[in-house]
Amino acid sequence: MKWQRQSPWHEPESHHKFTSFVPKSLGSRMPMPLGKQVFFAGVAASGSCAILYYLVQKTFSRASYYQLALEQLHSHPEALEALGTPLNVHYLKLTDKYNFVDIADAKLKIPVSGPKSEGHLYVSSSRDAPFKRWNLQEVFLELKDGQQIPLFKPSRDNDEVKKE
Repeated sequence: MKWQRQSPWHEPESHHKFTSFVPKSLGSRMPMPLGKQVFFAGVAASGSCAILYYLVQKTFSRASYYQLALEQLHSHPEALEALGTPLNVHYLKLTDKYNFVDIADAKLKIPVSGPKSEGHLYVSSSRDAPFKRWNLQEVFLELKDGQQIPLFKPSRDNDEVKKE
């Protein structure tokens, strides 16, 4: 058996079979290094998660139970005085167990802040059937010092709503 010495620049034929499946850098014939592939995959996954997170937050902020609760906050002088104006409404913490929405009930813990203080707007809402109007059950503001300011409770005497 005779050994042939090949130059270091010569690639065996079998090598070409496997490199054809490796992604290549744009405008290049060189395979993209694994580190770059992992980096770009991570960037794409992170971007997708960020977009999904943003869309979920937008969906919550457009819901009527969310909007009704914010109306209660904006029309309550004691709450506005405690927080100060302008008010900032922050994104919901999606992993918080208090935040819950299904077809008939919604409970939210909305982070809010102002120049004087910060806290959470607790919202409880329900509806009689799917596609019916949401009705607030209770809305209150809890400040970071533990003080609670009731903003809304339905009247027990009749079906009219009562503003605190």
